[in-house]
Amino acid sequence: MNPEVYDMQNADVAWCPGCGNFAILKTLKMALADLEIPPENLVMVSGIGQAGKLPHYIKSNVFNGLHGRSLSPATGIKASNKNMNVVAVSGDGCTYGEGGNHFMHTIRRNPDITNIVHNNMVYGLTKGQASPTSQINLKTPFQVDGVFEEPFNPLAVAISLGATFVARAFAGDIEKTRKIIKKAVEHKGYSLVDIFQPCPTFNKVNTFQWFKNNIYYLEDSYKPHNKAKALKRAVEGPHESGKFPLGIFYIKEGLKTFEENLSVYEKVDTPLFKREVDRDKLKKLIESKKKI
Repeated sequence: MNPEVYDMQNADVAWCPGCGNFAILKTLKMALADLEIPPENLVMVSGIGQAGKLPHYIKSNVFNGLHGRSLSPATGIKASNKNMNVVAVSGDGCTYGEGGNHFMHTIRRNPDITNIVHNNMVYGLTKGQASPTSQINLKTPFQVDGVFEEPFNPLAVAISLGATFVARAFAGDIEKTRKIIKKAVEHKGYSLVDIFQPCPTFNKVNTFQWFKNNIYYLEDSYKPHNKAKALKRAVEGPHESGKFPLGIFYIKEGLKTFEENLSVYEKVDTPLFKREVDRDKLKKLIESKKKI
């Protein structure tokens, strides 16, 4: 399938020149085209932020959620129509900051959705505050003395909570990121793909070149099925006089998804949105509540 099938004509793209979001948008379209997912069978769910604008620039069904609240509607959409491909996309601030609780509990539920996080280590929409993943000593117009909190580690948190697919990629490497996204979408269960990207306007430290100098790929011999080993690799980084590893860290297969655990699908396989409402039962339920 040609990636152009997802193009939105005459879209007013509100990203700064040089933003890593452009590469992520291009790569996502390529991955979806490789998987031959028709736009009508795709739902893009977003939060708030520069990354959260991505679904506006891709031809598909779209649900634009509140700040930090993309994962709950994504879970609900998949439960209502389990045959739909659901991709939740937002930034490190929206997903790990405002959406931190939703991030953790979505992992526990294991819905069959893909969660793509644009990680530029800063808040890009609200003019450059430190985000949960900002590195120690990063100075911003708001953290004038530099960040002193330990950066949030989404991969380690996701692996420890039992996420069934955990990966990290780099917006500057389209081909490898394309392959990772494809595997994430194909995976049955919750998939996290944390993507490093530069923010040329508000983060002058973690630039494109900085990322290139501070990343490496997991070895070809690495096997992503050992949770303890995955956690050990997930905590690697420049703060330990090393570099951030990229690739697929952890995969757990065979675990039931959120929608498979719902009793409404035990006897009837028809997606919820196609079912007729039994108004007699609904009326009886309402009347019974009135008596209480």
